Amino acid sequence: MKPFLKYAAYFAIGLLLLAPLTFGDRYANLSIRMLIAALFASAFNLLWRQARLLSFGHGVYFGAGMFVVVHLMRANEAGLGVPLILVPLAGAVSGLLVGVICGFVATLRSGAYFSMITLAIAELIYSLGPRWQALFGGEAGISSMRLPSLGLSFAALNEVYLVVLGWSAIGFATIWFFARTPLGQIAFALGDNERRLQFLGYGTHAVKVCLFALSAAISGLAGGLLGVAAENVDYTVFGPASSAAPVIQTFIGGADILFGPAFGAALLTGFGNVFSDVTRLWLLYQGLAFVVVVMFLPAGLLGSLFTKKTILTRETIAKAVAALLCSASLIFLCESASILLSDSYSSLRAAHGASWVSYRLFNMEITPTSLVVWGLPLIAALIGIAITWKVRGSEEAA
Repeated sequence: MKPFLKYAAYFAIGLLLLAPLTFGDRYANLSIRMLIAALFASAFNLLWRQARLLSFGHGVYFGAGMFVVVHLMRANEAGLGVPLILVPLAGAVSGLLVGVICGFVATLRSGAYFSMITLAIAELIYSLGPRWQALFGGEAGISSMRLPSLGLSFAALNEVYLVVLGWSAIGFATIWFFARTPLGQIAFALGDNERRLQFLGYGTHAVKVCLFALSAAISGLAGGLLGVAAENVDYTVFGPASSAAPVIQTFIGGADILFGPAFGAALLTGFGNVFSDVTRLWLLYQGLAFVVVVMFLPAGLLGSLFTKKTILTRETIAKAVAALLCSASLIFLCESASILLSDSYSSLRAAHGASWVSYRLFNMEITPTSLVVWGLPLIAALIGIAITWKVRGSEEAA
């Protein structure tokens, strides 16, 4: 590992331990969400990085962990008495059990067929959510509360953060250790050439089921941790957004790096926390970042740092400039359109006799009727597209 990356890792570990305990509940809550998202994305990447199995339905196992943990917390309120520090383990067990059943079916196929089966399972559970009142609580969901145990009240998020940090460390250690076991090495070989493994006599379906079950168990653990932190859950946790999140986070961080998905998940969780208060279009920009990274940094952000072939060339700089121009123009145009189509702006226009009035965007006074306001972003986008076209042509010629 490069020296600056090693010191960056030490700094990140220190920040994980000290910052949430020092700066209060807001940072503790953000750190909890980042750790859980990182663990979930890393669990998803077990399938892709080792066996090249792309799951579009991992929200099922994450949601199963959440529901089981909240039900267990409700049972604690009735007098069951399970220590809160052990409650997230129930999420891992539920994820494992559901993962074995669903994984046995899904791994009968590979490639796009596997992905479609996982998506179909997720849609099936999502459609059952609002109808199965006893288990999922209908559209309202279910809720509970953390009870004191082991001398801790768990009323403050700082105490919950320590539980999340401890179980997340166990989850990450499990992922790291599994990659070094004989079964983990067979899973890598399965991703390279499944037919060759079958020819050598290995039961590839059993390997895929084991890998799927482990991935589902760690996903259930992540869901269980979120259930402890949030104290409520509803059926929307099985929705498409829950399954899409680890996919986006993994490929932004770097799917072929062990902790690349954790980096991508933490980065995008922090991005959402900051920009959701600034703009309503933050999900659009998250998708835009995903497109840009996949197009120009296919190894991901963290993966590019560890790729020896990553060299700062003239073509790389040109691509970065093109991406910056296109992204900036798209952001400006989308924000302007969002303001012009909003109800508050329509009311403002009505108060001024239906005439166009200026608005503030990025701390600038914008006049909608000005050609410069719409012309400059469009010109910037065209320049970015032209640069991309030119660089691609030169690369194909070479």
